Amino acid sequence: MFQFNPPKKFLENRNVLITGASDGIGKTCAQTFASYGANLVLLGRSQEKLESLYDELEQTAPGRVIIQPMDFAVAEADDYKMLAEHMTEQLPALDVLIHNAAILGARSPIEHYPDSDWEALMKVNVNAAFYLTKAVLPLLAAAENARVLFTSSSVGRTGRAYWGAYAVSKFAVEGLMQTLADELATTSNIRVNSINPGGTRTAMRQAAYPAENPDSQPSPETLMPVYLYMLSEEADSIHGQAINVRDFDPMAFNA
Repeated sequence: MFQFNPPKKFLENRNVLITGASDGIGKTCAQTFASYGANLVLLGRSQEKLESLYDELEQTAPGRVIIQPMDFAVAEADDYKMLAEHMTEQLPALDVLIHNAAILGARSPIEHYPDSDWEALMKVNVNAAFYLTKAVLPLLAAAENARVLFTSSSVGRTGRAYWGAYAVSKFAVEGLMQTLADELATTSNIRVNSINPGGTRTAMRQAAYPAENPDSQPSPETLMPVYLYMLSEEADSIHGQAINVRDFDPMAFNA
């Protein structure tokens, strides 16, 4: 696995927004980034889990965490605009946006895929990423060297039977990433990429593979060196790329 050990205050004074922060990879990102000095804005649908994480981080990162319960399944465009307005009142800029929130939905043939699942999943996995990115782009543009990381999946890069809306939504996320990256390549200092974590020990993985031994998959903590590297100056030249954690080699992008 790729290793990266930045200085302890590596993310000091950098403002980071993480969606899906109350569990899994998002929660681990929050804990890890806080340990490197970041100021955090954490979004999630579970207020109880967010409050628990807030209490935990207040012990080690007092005054540097803002939580915002938000259910992407019911949120509309105006909700994202309002969130951005509130953030603008509290932050001079946004340095990092981590799109991590997603739902799995049904796993079935397209022929039998539930209409309600399709619509709900697209709203959470695709529309939310669009609305939120659009709303906070001015804050990202105000940062000296901003980063946007979309969480992808192997089934969003090569189609796989029975993954239905989840796979299609991840293809859409890749398209959103590429389109945004191309638009911003020569007009801003915002770097945009996607990250495929690969199989990871999370609740979503367990739901997708209920018969699998969870311990057979790496923990979210093992992903963090790649996430941290992508926020570093060393990754300045990596833009518009589809990153795989499992075989990550920065030289492949910096050559």
